[in-house]
Amino acid sequence: MAGMAVIAVTYTYADQPSRLDELRADHRAFLSRLHEAGAVVVSGPLPATPAYPAGALLLVDTVDADAALRLLDDDPFLRAGLVAERSAREWVPVIGTLGG
Repeated sequence: MAGMAVIAVTYTYADQPSRLDELRADHRAFLSRLHEAGAVVVSGPLPATPAYPAGALLLVDTVDADAALRLLDDDPFLRAGLVAERSAREWVPVIGTLGG
């Protein structure tokens, strides 16, 4: 069996702020359940800037990038078409720690 990996998943949100606001509580509840189960290590928004649209960064503890994306397939934002793009790749932390 393959070992676990930390996968960095990025979302780019569709430019639909009112719809994002409507579903934000459901989106966060979904991610909170995955966090409580130990699958989502940490997640949070990437605020929009003049150079980049709004999005999110999620660190997921799973076997590979494909498994991380499958785990997030039921995200209410994704199901509602509010994730314009997403990507996933392994992240190998070398210095520092997350959390306590």
